[in-house]
Amino acid sequence: MAPPRRDRGPELSQTASLRDVIARHGLAPRKSLGQHFLLDEGICARIAAAAGDLTGRHVLEVGPGPGGLTRALLARPLASLLACELDTRAIAALAELAEPRLTVLHQDALKLDAVTALEAPRQIVANLPYNVGTPLLIGWLRQAGAFERLTLMFQQEVAERICAAPDTEHYGRLAVLSQWLCRCTVMLHLPPGAFFPPPRVHSAVVGLVPHAEQPAPPLLAAMERLTAAAFGQRRKMLRGSLKALGGADALLESCAIAPERRAETLSIAEFDRLARALLEREP
Repeated sequence: MAPPRRDRGPELSQTASLRDVIARHGLAPRKSLGQHFLLDEGICARIAAAAGDLTGRHVLEVGPGPGGLTRALLARPLASLLACELDTRAIAALAELAEPRLTVLHQDALKLDAVTALEAPRQIVANLPYNVGTPLLIGWLRQAGAFERLTLMFQQEVAERICAAPDTEHYGRLAVLSQWLCRCTVMLHLPPGAFFPPPRVHSAVVGLVPHAEQPAPPLLAAMERLTAAAFGQRRKMLRGSLKALGGADALLESCAIAPERRAETLSIAEFDRLARALLEREP
């Protein structure tokens, strides 16, 4: 007598379940919302694990969709999970989880103050919608000291821009701001086929751990002005690109940086010196 067929395992049953959720709630991914759903339980578990020990943590997830990553996060010993979702269809789908640690918030994440919404210790773990990933990150970086860690999925090009080294193709304002405020690491690469529907680009998960010492708001504002000017005209020498800040030559000389250099050649430490010098000369 042939042995009974064994179950094909939790990963496939999870995928089938999520596809059922999508079908029941008419959750066809919408391009306007930048939706590409993760349905693979194994990948979702790896992203949740990349966030480290979540025991007692209060976690924000943005764009949970049908809830693949949400389920993986709830499988860990976190204190609470706040899922911020703009799509009304997904709100109904997430209600099926009925987990006391889960709160579903129907809101645009760009308008959410995550620090106010979450108790400490706070983390953010999210497969970010492609169309708002960068502005969300910039907003969170301005409050970086309030978070223990951010574990975020982006298009691979954005991930490379966050983690780029000086004098490389992807090094720019996003790299300077991110690395000045956090330790940034690409933790996981994902091909288009990992998503439904498959995007046209590869994706990557970036871990951002805020530095223990964070700049005061005036210094952060000075760095934002500095990097906006420096990378606003990448091909110009610094004496030209920083001209709008006034006294560019004197500013550069005070930091022992040659005015003929270009922004993409400066290290994070050199940008830090420039931002502090810029702040010191302002009223």
